[in-house]
Amino acid sequence: MPALPSLAPAPRARAPRSADPWRDLAVIDARAPRLNQLLVGLVTLTALLTGAWPLLGLLALQLVLTLRLGRRWCLACRLWFDVLQPRLGEGPLEDARPVRFANQVGATFLGGATLAYALGWPRVGLALAATVAVLALVASLTGICAGCLLYRGWALLRGVRGGSLERLDLSELGCPPGEPAVVAFSHPLCADCQDLARRLEAEGRAPVTVDVSRRPDLARKYGVAVVPLAVSVGADGRVLRRIHAGRARPARR
Repeated sequence: MPALPSLAPAPRARAPRSADPWRDLAVIDARAPRLNQLLVGLVTLTALLTGAWPLLGLLALQLVLTLRLGRRWCLACRLWFDVLQPRLGEGPLEDARPVRFANQVGATFLGGATLAYALGWPRVGLALAATVAVLALVASLTGICAGCLLYRGWALLRGVRGGSLERLDLSELGCPPGEPAVVAFSHPLCADCQDLARRLEAEGRAPVTVDVSRRPDLARKYGVAVVPLAVSVGADGRVLRRIHAGRARPARR
């Protein structure tokens, strides 16, 4: 007797990853850091409520190992990329550098809190650990990462002070000679970069794209620490306006 066909719906195949989480380290699924922030915030809060302050040292060690040895040492990343992402699918990709900086800040505060408790300074330890707990939980729930904002502010200030975006060499960027242009520093796996490029094209300002993964020398030369970043450039190479995260502002002179 032939077997009856199954009436159960076939499982819907997930789209393949556009970025390998263990190799494409310049970008990261935006939901992985939020999971890490949630776990850091909950464990830190547990340590404060129970008095088990050595947990703070373990968290600091976990962050340091991740920063020094790579993403595979991040427990939250293993949970997300090995268990949850294959079931839920890949989320939006973002620049990984602000996330790494935020982890450095978290490791510093947690390490300082652990040392303060060990030296008999519980109020100092409480203040440092509570700061981490609050900021980590807020970031996990809202996506507002204080460490990432600090990194972006530092990168912006570094670019302004260094004068790295005052003038560009249009010939080495592949721009048409003798014509103004919009130059976009981008990464092929950066979702925000793609959104910015589409917006510029919709506005009739198709950018000349500089892929920082292929031209890290240009990113270093012009002080581009965060992508996406687009600038409007005159025919003489002088930067007229910076365009970033949906906003444009005059270049510093």
